[in-house]
Amino acid sequence: MTDAATLAGLDPTTLGDLLRVAGSTGFDRWQDQIRRTGGCSDPIHLTGSTKTLDPATGTVLHSYSTDAEPGGRLRVACGNRRASRCPSCAWTYAGDTYHLIRAGLTGDEAKGTPETVRDHPRVFATLTAPSFGPVHNRPDNGHRPCRCGVHHQADAPELGTALDPESYDYAGAVLWNNHAGHLWRYVTIYLPRELAKRAGITQRALRQQLRVSYGKVAEYQKRGAIHFHSVIRFDGPDGPDTEPPAWATLDLLTDALRAATARAEVALPAVGDQPARTLRWGTQLDAQPIGAFGGGEDLTEQAVASYVAKYATKAAETTGTVDRRIGELAELDKLPDLPDHTRRLIRACWDLDAFYPDRRLWQWAHMLGFRGHFSTKSRRYSTTLGALRRVRADFRAAQQREALGLPDPDDEEATTLTLAHWAYAGHGHTPGESWLAANIRRDIQLNRDTAREALQDLDAQGEDSSWID
Repeated sequence: MTDAATLAGLDPTTLGDLLRVAGSTGFDRWQDQIRRTGGCSDPIHLTGSTKTLDPATGTVLHSYSTDAEPGGRLRVACGNRRASRCPSCAWTYAGDTYHLIRAGLTGDEAKGTPETVRDHPRVFATLTAPSFGPVHNRPDNGHRPCRCGVHHQADAPELGTALDPESYDYAGAVLWNNHAGHLWRYVTIYLPRELAKRAGITQRALRQQLRVSYGKVAEYQKRGAIHFHSVIRFDGPDGPDTEPPAWATLDLLTDALRAATARAEVALPAVGDQPARTLRWGTQLDAQPIGAFGGGEDLTEQAVASYVAKYATKAAETTGTVDRRIGELAELDKLPDLPDHTRRLIRACWDLDAFYPDRRLWQWAHMLGFRGHFSTKSRRYSTTLGALRRVRADFRAAQQREALGLPDPDDEEATTLTLAHWAYAGHGHTPGESWLAANIRRDIQLNRDTAREALQDLDAQGEDSSWID
């Protein structure tokens, strides 16, 4: 419930538009549309129509047109994965990523991964960037002072920034971010080679006995350097449906991964005033075995899936940068709140862009040079994000057909023909709509949190919680 004090705190433009929207004829239907998007912050507007026919008789079973919708438009979720752009769609993306990663850890027959996969050797590996110069930090979680002599608080803004900006290798930092995807590709190439060497067999023989699967997510450190978190798993030759050989142990996986990471490098020639560089991973490779949930292990399947999903919706904005592309260098002067360390990284992208034209550094300056995908997986790790979206779309379509009394399209005796025409008509909200959509999103999130807490309470009491959706 929104009180008068909250409304009084709105700026006149937003308040005026809010009153206009709330008083419009189609307000209730507009709310229904926004609830269906989950309170999307930047919905896509569509115009068009659909018509469902009985192909045998030509009878119209159902018709729909956006002419009857508020403003003559249908609003659908934008699907943006970034929480800074759309918290609602990012929540859905994080949930899909969680189920994708978890299916590859615990198995899920409905998602095409057998439960036996949880007995396969698997590690949670973190691969980081090398040092580009000393930065402010909290040694031993703040028990020791930083090199600057200060005991920084956990939320201190200077954490991750250069102790000496003039000597910090900002060029090296953005070039490393820019090539991080290549370094990861080399790890995936060298890992099977290192495994074959340690097993004393050829790579061809290795493929006949063992497959390596992975799912990974990228995250920015406070210093603005990208690093990767990855679940890496051993499977049999045909993927998760087959058991890996007995000699494929956790120790073998960890040892081969360290060797592959050490071998991976990208050589850059000298160009302009930039010296030749060899880009490599940092020396702090962390690889921890993943235990089954509830088995008393420090790192469980649930914890890993939650951690990966958490960072799947984040980007470089955690370093204080903007979450959009920057047009010209002059725009930097219009961003007064940009931290100096981040500003220097962005400026380095501008300075290097002409030297490395194929790397599109300035185009990705808002990402501090990084231009890869934030979450990726190998083909046989588990299900795909596309498959998860299709299941959700099919479920909603089935609900709609049932509500309208339309036959199941899989029923060969009751086929239908659907004719549809859609056109893009814009995106986003007016100021008042944006405020209302944010409140709808918060209400939906509150209901989800309440249901989750009820589920956890029932599980803790040993009661049946299957009725909770």
